[in-house]
Amino acid sequence: MMTIDELNALCPGTLMEHLNIVYTEVGEDYLCASMPVNHTTWQPMQILHGGATLALAESVGSALSVALLKDSGFTAKGMEINANHVRSVKSGMVFAIAKIIHRGNLSHVIEITIKNEQDKLVSVCRLTNMILKA
Repeated sequence: MMTIDELNALCPGTLMEHLNIVYTEVGEDYLCASMPVNHTTWQPMQILHGGATLALAESVGSALSVALLKDSGFTAKGMEINANHVRSVKSGMVFAIAKIIHRGNLSHVIEITIKNEQDKLVSVCRLTNMILKA
Protein backbone atom coordinates (compact mmCIF):
# COMPACT_ATOMS: atom_id res chain seq x y z
CA MET A 1 0.00 0.00 0.00
CA MET A 2 1.28 3.44 -0.88
CA THR A 3 1.53 6.21 1.71
CA ILE A 4 -0.06 9.66 1.53
CA ASP A 5 3.38 11.18 0.86
CA GLU A 6 3.98 8.76 -2.02
CA LEU A 7 0.56 9.52 -3.53
CA ASN A 8 0.96 13.29 -3.24
CA ALA A 9 4.45 13.03 -4.77
CA LEU A 10 2.79 11.80 -8.00
CA CYS A 11 0.81 15.06 -8.42
CA PRO A 12 3.28 17.83 -9.41
CA GLY A 13 2.86 18.81 -13.06
CA THR A 14 -0.56 17.13 -13.35
CA LEU A 15 -4.23 18.11 -13.31
CA MET A 16 -4.28 17.29 -9.61
CA GLU A 17 -1.73 20.05 -8.98
CA HIS A 18 -3.67 22.50 -11.17
CA LEU A 19 -6.91 21.81 -9.27
CA ASN A 20 -5.11 21.72 -5.88
CA ILE A 21 -6.29 18.17 -5.15
CA VAL A 22 -4.50 16.82 -2.08
CA TYR A 23 -4.65 13.24 -0.80
CA THR A 24 -5.29 13.40 2.94
CA GLU A 25 -5.82 9.89 4.33
CA VAL A 26 -5.33 6.33 3.15
CA GLY A 27 -6.46 3.00 4.60
CA GLU A 28 -6.72 -0.64 3.58
CA ASP A 29 -9.76 -0.04 1.36
CA TYR A 30 -10.20 3.74 1.11
CA LEU A 31 -8.50 7.00 0.14
CA CYS A 32 -9.53 10.57 0.97
CA ALA A 33 -8.74 13.82 -0.83
CA SER A 34 -9.70 17.48 -0.74
CA MET A 35 -10.14 20.17 -3.41
CA PRO A 36 -10.90 23.89 -3.09
CA VAL A 37 -13.97 25.40 -4.71
CA ASN A 38 -12.85 28.68 -6.26
CA HIS A 39 -12.11 30.31 -9.64
CA THR A 40 -9.99 27.29 -10.66
CA THR A 41 -12.86 24.82 -10.21
CA TRP A 42 -15.94 26.98 -10.98
CA GLN A 43 -18.21 26.88 -13.97
CA PRO A 44 -19.25 30.30 -15.39
CA MET A 45 -22.08 30.58 -12.82
CA GLN A 46 -19.39 30.51 -10.07
CA ILE A 47 -20.39 27.15 -8.63
CA LEU A 48 -18.38 23.93 -8.60
CA HIS A 49 -18.00 22.61 -12.15
CA GLY A 50 -19.22 19.03 -12.66
CA GLY A 51 -16.06 18.31 -14.64
CA ALA A 52 -13.89 19.40 -11.73
CA THR A 53 -15.97 17.16 -9.47
CA LEU A 54 -15.38 14.23 -11.82
CA ALA A 55 -11.67 15.06 -11.99
CA LEU A 56 -11.55 14.84 -8.19
CA ALA A 57 -13.51 11.57 -8.21
CA GLU A 58 -11.36 9.95 -10.89
CA SER A 59 -8.16 11.19 -9.25
CA VAL A 60 -8.98 9.71 -5.86
CA GLY A 61 -10.53 6.52 -7.27
CA SER A 62 -7.65 5.80 -9.64
CA ALA A 63 -5.08 6.59 -6.95
CA LEU A 64 -6.79 4.12 -4.61
CA SER A 65 -6.37 1.33 -7.16
CA VAL A 66 -2.74 2.32 -7.77
CA ALA A 67 -2.08 2.41 -4.02
CA LEU A 68 -3.62 -1.05 -3.56
CA LEU A 69 -1.53 -2.46 -6.43
CA LYS A 70 1.85 -1.18 -5.17
CA ASP A 71 4.68 -3.65 -5.87
CA SER A 72 2.27 -6.16 -7.48
CA GLY A 73 3.48 -5.75 -11.06
CA PHE A 74 0.05 -4.41 -12.05
CA THR A 75 -1.41 -0.96 -12.64
CA ALA A 76 -4.88 0.51 -13.04
CA LYS A 77 -6.47 2.45 -15.90
CA GLY A 78 -9.89 4.09 -15.72
CA MET A 79 -12.59 2.42 -17.87
CA GLU A 80 -15.82 4.14 -16.89
CA ILE A 81 -17.01 6.81 -14.49
CA ASN A 82 -20.46 8.15 -13.69
CA ALA A 83 -21.79 10.69 -11.25
CA ASN A 84 -24.92 12.11 -9.71
CA HIS A 85 -24.50 15.73 -8.66
CA VAL A 86 -27.03 16.46 -5.91
CA ARG A 87 -25.89 19.79 -4.41
CA SER A 88 -24.03 22.83 -5.69
CA VAL A 89 -21.09 24.43 -3.90
CA LYS A 90 -20.04 28.07 -4.26
CA SER A 91 -16.88 28.23 -2.16
CA GLY A 92 -14.79 26.47 0.46
CA MET A 93 -13.56 22.90 0.16
CA VAL A 94 -15.00 19.60 -1.01
CA PHE A 95 -13.86 16.27 0.36
CA ALA A 96 -13.82 12.94 -1.49
CA ILE A 97 -13.80 9.47 0.02
CA ALA A 98 -13.07 6.61 -2.37
CA LYS A 99 -13.92 3.10 -1.16
CA ILE A 100 -13.27 -0.08 -3.07
CA ILE A 101 -16.44 -2.12 -3.46
CA HIS A 102 -15.03 -4.78 -5.82
CA ARG A 103 -11.39 -5.84 -5.88
CA GLY A 104 -11.05 -8.38 -8.68
CA ASN A 105 -8.05 -9.61 -10.62
CA LEU A 106 -9.15 -7.79 -13.77
CA SER A 107 -11.10 -4.82 -12.42
CA HIS A 108 -11.70 -2.60 -9.40
CA VAL A 109 -15.00 -0.85 -8.77
CA ILE A 110 -14.67 2.24 -6.59
CA GLU A 111 -17.47 4.29 -5.01
CA ILE A 112 -16.59 7.93 -4.41
CA THR A 113 -18.66 10.27 -2.26
CA ILE A 114 -17.95 13.98 -2.34
CA LYS A 115 -19.17 16.19 0.49
CA ASN A 116 -19.00 19.87 1.37
CA GLU A 117 -17.63 21.47 4.54
CA GLN A 118 -20.99 20.88 6.26
CA ASP A 119 -20.66 17.12 5.55
CA LYS A 120 -23.56 17.29 3.08
CA LEU A 121 -23.49 15.11 -0.02
CA VAL A 122 -22.45 16.98 -3.19
CA SER A 123 -21.91 14.08 -5.61
CA VAL A 124 -21.81 10.31 -5.62
CA CYS A 125 -19.67 8.65 -8.28
CA ARG A 126 -18.70 5.18 -9.38
CA LEU A 127 -15.44 4.41 -11.17
CA THR A 128 -14.41 1.16 -12.84
CA ASN A 129 -10.67 0.61 -13.29
CA MET A 130 -9.22 -2.16 -15.42
CA ILE A 131 -6.18 -3.90 -13.96
CA LEU A 132 -3.27 -4.39 -16.34
CA LYS A 133 0.31 -5.65 -16.14
CA ALA A 134 2.59 -2.70 -15.44
